[in-house]
Formats: sequence, structure tokens, C-alpha cells
Amino acid sequence: MIIILLFVLMFSLMALGLPIALAIGLPAIGLIVTPGVFPDVVTVAALGQTIVQQLFSGVDSFDLLAVPLFMIAGALMEHGGISRRLIDFANSLVGWAPGGLAAAAIVASMIIAGISGSAAADTAAIGAVVIPAMIRQGYPAPFAAAVVAAGGAIGIIIPPSIPMVIFGFMTNISTSQLFAGGLMVGILLGLSFMTVAVWISWRKGYGQRTPFCWREVAATGRSALWSLGAPVVVLGGILSGIVTVTEAAALAVFYALLVGTVINRELAWKDLPKLIIQSQVAAAGILFIIAMAKVFGWLLAMQQGAQLLDGFVNSLSLPPVGLLLLVMALLLVVGCVMETTAALLLVVPVLALLTPQMMIDPVKFGVLVVMNLAIGMMTPPVGICLFVSCGIANVSLGKISRAVVPLVAVAMLDLLVAALWSPLTMWLPTLIYR
Repeated sequence: MIIILLFVLMFSLMALGLPIALAIGLPAIGLIVTPGVFPDVVTVAALGQTIVQQLFSGVDSFDLLAVPLFMIAGALMEHGGISRRLIDFANSLVGWAPGGLAAAAIVASMIIAGISGSAAADTAAIGAVVIPAMIRQGYPAPFAAAVVAAGGAIGIIIPPSIPMVIFGFMTNISTSQLFAGGLMVGILLGLSFMTVAVWISWRKGYGQRTPFCWREVAATGRSALWSLGAPVVVLGGILSGIVTVTEAAALAVFYALLVGTVINRELAWKDLPKLIIQSQVAAAGILFIIAMAKVFGWLLAMQQGAQLLDGFVNSLSLPPVGLLLLVMALLLVVGCVMETTAALLLVVPVLALLTPQMMIDPVKFGVLVVMNLAIGMMTPPVGICLFVSCGIANVSLGKISRAVVPLVAVAMLDLLVAALWSPLTMWLPTLIYR
């Protein structure tokens, strides 16, 4: 009964528009201090101490330092001229094809994904440059915004990834292995999105084609050389084991700062305080959600939530593949209606317990969870990548939602492939770490 009331209160507060952190935390805190819920505890002060301990332990992790650091790196990258140079280089490679600029936007998104770990930051960094350029070339604004939103969603799959950092923290799974598992999946998604964008552009005559020129490739490549080096430094350091994820995040900040201020000279020192404050406000929001979710999860555990779920799953008598597909369908729905961090924090502690019944490696499960939530970031009603693209392109959510349907469809097909074909997610982690 307590568990049902907990979820009813949480979703009711979300429906009323309360911030996610408060919608998660307030019902849990209120029920914990309600007389009779914990009859063995005689004082409210003792319960209050438990709540404070859970809030603190929710964010007391060295690994979580990567979250604010990657947020700073994303802000520096967006304003340091990195995204524009990457787009120019990508366009010199694929601009000869139908929909070349759309494909270039996705290529640039995949490269930038190797720096910031944030889908919203990647969408803003690419969209601010490429959406106006696509519109000038004759692409419809909704299509341009949809392509950029899809490319931005790859930002939490190709490492580094803030949701993977959070997943690893919550489940005690190696974040580096999760990063390795997400790399091939992110590349598959990028290639799929490019295929759809080129096919639609060819069929409807969108955009302009530029002749392929080695001289142009060399010129834009030289200009983007330092920008291209960022994901090499960050990913190479993580996957080789030279640095931890948090150390790599600090390295990404230093690298983005160096390139933006000294090499590209497009980032002014006077702008740094504003960028740091903006990025850290966003990071604080994520960490506050994590802290509140810790209280929520503690109450759920105390009320035997895991045992109830296990009994329900056993009553279904589904084979492992059937259970996996059911969980994936549930995650798709959750990703569409709930903010990514909140969804991750609420469903992972419960669903991760089902990995033995699904006969799935925890690393693969982590990649699939993040992939589901990435699809949710490019679907209404709460897809953050859609909202960022809408604001840049100045189009309505309804128009971009129709334009993004083919991209969502191919992303769901890739999700099915990743779920049923383990080498896609497990080959690289096995090769590097086992």
C-alpha cells in the first residue's frame, strides 16, 4: 500500500508541474516521517537523521564529480568554436551526397559526443551552427531540427556519457566498460540516422550538394585538428585505463579551455564565469535529483519493493528474451514521459535486479537502458533534444515531432538489434577489459 501511494503521489506532483527532484523526494520524505510507516522508530528526529544521511550518500561519490566537469566541458566546447570547425570538416567529407549537410550534422554530433557526455549540450552546440545553415540551403526547418535532435541524442550513448556515469554509480558496474559497450551502439545509431537523412533528402530534393574536393578536406581538417583531438584524448585515456572517468572529465575541461581560448581564440576569459555558473546550475539540478532519488529508493527498499517485483515477474512465466523485450518496452514508455535522469534513478535500482532472469550481462543492460532513454530524448512530450532544437529552429513541437518519426523508427530498430545481438554491446568491453 505504501509503495502504491508513493508512486501515485510522485506522478501526481509531476503532473502538477513540480520540479522533478521535489516530485520524487517530497512524497518519500513525507511518507518516511508519517506515523505508523516505521513503527519501530520512536522519534521524528531519528527519521530526519536517516533522510539527511540518504541525501548525503546519494551524491557522496568521486565518480559523480564527472557530471559537473563534463557539463563545464560541454559549455566550453559550445562557445569555443569547436562545433563550427567540426561541422565544416564533416561537410567537406559528406557534403557531396544528397542531404550532405544533414549527414554532416550527425557526423559532427558523433564527434562532439566524445567530449561532453550531455545530449542537450551536444544538440545546442551543433544546432546553433547547422540549423540556420540547413534552412538557408532549403531544408525545411522541422526536418533540420529533427536531424539535429537525433544527432544530439547520440551524445549520451557514445562515451563519455553522463547517464552511464550515473548508471555505473548506482549499480557498482565499471563505467569504463559501459563506455566501451556504448561506442559501437552509438556508431550504429549515427550511421542509421545518416542513412535516413540522406534517403529523405534525396527523395524530397532537400539541400544543396557540394563537389568533393581533397583540398577542402585538407583545409577544414587542419582547422578542425585540435577539435578532432578532444575525443581522442578523452576516450583514449578512459578506454586505455590511463585515467579514470572523473579524471578524463577534468582533462576534457582543460582541453576545451585550451582550444577555445588559446588555439581557436573564440572563447573570451571574461565569458568563463557566466559559462561556469550556467553549467553548474544544470549540474546541481542533476545531483539534486540523484540525492532525492536516493531517499525514494531507500523507502522503496524498506517496503520490500524488490521482492514484490520479483514475485510479479515470476508470475508472468516469461522466457528470458520475452522478459528483456518487456523491460525494453517499459523503458521506452518511461523515456518518453519522464526526464532522463529521473527515469534512470527510478527504474534502474528495480530493473537491474532482473538481469539474472533476463540472462543478460549487466554491462549490456546498462547500455540498453541508456539507449532507451536516448530515444526518449528525441520523442515528445518531454524529449529535451527536441525542445532545444525547437528553440533554435523556431518551430513548434508538433511539426518537429512529425519530422522525427523516421529517425525514431530506425533508432527503435537499432535498439532491437542491440538487445538481441550481444556482440554489438559486449565485443569491445570483452576485448579491452576481460
